[in-house]
Amino acid sequence: KYPCRLFSPEGFAEQVDPFEALASSIIAQQVSGAAAKSIKAKFIALFKPSNSDGDASQPQLWDEDQAQPPSQSQQPSLSRYFPSPAQVAATPLETLRTAGLSQRKAEYLHSLSQAFLSGTLSTTTLASAPDEELITLLTSLRGIGRWTAEMFAVFALKRMDVFSTGDLGVQRGLARFMGKDVGRLRNGGGEKKGKWKYMSEREMIEVSERFRPYRSLFMWYMWRVEEVDVEAMEGSSKG
Repeated sequence: KYPCRLFSPEGFAEQVDPFEALASSIIAQQVSGAAAKSIKAKFIALFKPSNSDGDASQPQLWDEDQAQPPSQSQQPSLSRYFPSPAQVAATPLETLRTAGLSQRKAEYLHSLSQAFLSGTLSTTTLASAPDEELITLLTSLRGIGRWTAEMFAVFALKRMDVFSTGDLGVQRGLARFMGKDVGRLRNGGGEKKGKWKYMSEREMIEVSERFRPYRSLFMWYMWRVEEVDVEAMEGSSKG
């Protein structure tokens, strides 16, 4: 009834730009899915796709003295375009903030850009690093926590055996899957409080171990159990 497109032949065939995926994750932090889409569109619109003979190392911004950037319906190419690390790094924080980014998120995007420019991060490094090394590498950067790194591993790199105990939707779905009264727990019933209100981390790990080496797929279905909208996470790893 619920085929998982993420790990289908079509899903595996998708080409994902690691820089865009991570930058999009930073843009989407602590805002709604609709807000994240809006900010990302404005962020992309700051940069004009360079001509084949242009200098891609320099940010190419829309000239406010000229015509305004076209609307999304008029610019189908922008959905397939994303600025390079060099372009973002060369763009002042004040300019990035005009897209609706906070000062901190603009700084995080600069930091991420520098990591790609310096070679700390690369497509090859990210694709080849074992899961825990990947998480450690990514969480060493400003603005990327464990959850963001785990979502990148699943949605961008299509890693099959990732399980995020810190995801509240997964925790709720797993609690319901195990027959717990999620409604009662949500309203404060039971003994568990705080981060592990629905299930303890130990319980989550014990149950998920049964599904190795396909815990990413199991996690996806736990989101389905609770009808979690994963579009924002999918959108952070695609154009």
